[in-house]
Amino acid sequence: MVVKPIVEHLLDKGIHVTVATRTKSKADTMIKGHPNGTSIAWTVDDQETLDGLVAQHDLTVSLLPYAYHVMVAKLCLKHKKNMVTTSYVKPEMQALDKEAKKAGIIILNEIGLDPGIDHMSAMRIIDYVHNKDGNIDEFYSITGALPAPEAADNPFKYKFSWSPKGVVLAGNNDGRYLKNGEEVYIPTEDLFKDIFTLDFPQIGELDVYPNRDSIDYIEIYNIPETKTMYRGTFRNKGWCETMDAMKALHLITGKKMNLEGKSYADFVGTLIGHSSGENIKTKVTEYLGIDVNAHAMKAMEWLGLFDEKPVNRKEECPFEVTSDLMIDKMMLDTEARDMVVMQHIFLATYPDGSKEVIKSRMLDYGTPGTNTSVARTVALPAAISVLMILENKITIKGVYRPVLPDIYNPVLDELEKIDIKMIEEYGLPESGNIPSW
Repeated sequence: MVVKPIVEHLLDKGIHVTVATRTKSKADTMIKGHPNGTSIAWTVDDQETLDGLVAQHDLTVSLLPYAYHVMVAKLCLKHKKNMVTTSYVKPEMQALDKEAKKAGIIILNEIGLDPGIDHMSAMRIIDYVHNKDGNIDEFYSITGALPAPEAADNPFKYKFSWSPKGVVLAGNNDGRYLKNGEEVYIPTEDLFKDIFTLDFPQIGELDVYPNRDSIDYIEIYNIPETKTMYRGTFRNKGWCETMDAMKALHLITGKKMNLEGKSYADFVGTLIGHSSGENIKTKVTEYLGIDVNAHAMKAMEWLGLFDEKPVNRKEECPFEVTSDLMIDKMMLDTEARDMVVMQHIFLATYPDGSKEVIKSRMLDYGTPGTNTSVARTVALPAAISVLMILENKITIKGVYRPVLPDIYNPVLDELEKIDIKMIEEYGLPESGNIPSW
């Protein structure tokens, strides 16, 4: 759902692009008959073909599920070819750093939106403060991929504009961050309880909840001095409350269960130890300890979880059943706008005792029928970095994230030319910091 802008951008720049994908017709639609574009039908189990493709091309972009990136990276090492991904660096990928240096290639990861634009725009300000001999005392980085306000017309106030299963699966993450010098761990069952509200310019109040492990980024961003390090996710009000209830009902768990002959109401009832779908709403409210008119109840009813409609599956895990229901009713329509909201907030201190709050934010909308904002903001940083590597403007070797000035400055500059831009504010008073939560 995010590859199209990469293909378009590189073809427009005169680069020959081969798209290898399970569904060749989708690639053909992206290429639109461009003479520099080629598509082939391919799946991840065909490593022999992949080996040949890597060998024949100057650079490989992997937009596969993250579990396959190391497989691609090892072939890039074998053939001494550069590689780009938008995914998080896993330990198995980081372990290839020495081999990449020896092979004389770069494996550039996390060059999308989040991770990607968030890293680059944050590092530009962190390096600015450090170059003035200042310290970063507090750092907050929050991103959300959301429907535009006019498209947020369901009780979840959310629609899928990128990997739907990935969005729902992320609800099973736990959270970890540093707050006022103290490490805070949020177990998965409490993820959507640990929220605060932030007012985003032109949009209004949004809920924020923790985004995975923030503490690792103290080292990645080289800010050992910080007392607060928090990475979060933006959602419209309604999402966190509803997802918290759904998690408590075990609706996004991964253990398979027998669903033969069951309705959706039976399915929910079984998860909470109620043998019949009868009076399921009453049983759910009793189980959760909430009112029948609570927002979460209305959202789950709208989704169809209390319906007597048959599930039509023999054996399946709750995650698959629930996420498929959500996908069926919550995909972003091709004529609707999505948006990306990103906000960094820093508290910086300087040797003379002065302090300032620095803010950096982005609000980007998709163009219906052309590209979603998610696709643009994930794909174009990667496309720009591909060009820079091919043109020898990025010459470092090894496994990297885009946290070095030699990468982030030119990429951010190029993004601004295509109207993907962070608005930075310096010298703000401490009252402009994140409210206490």
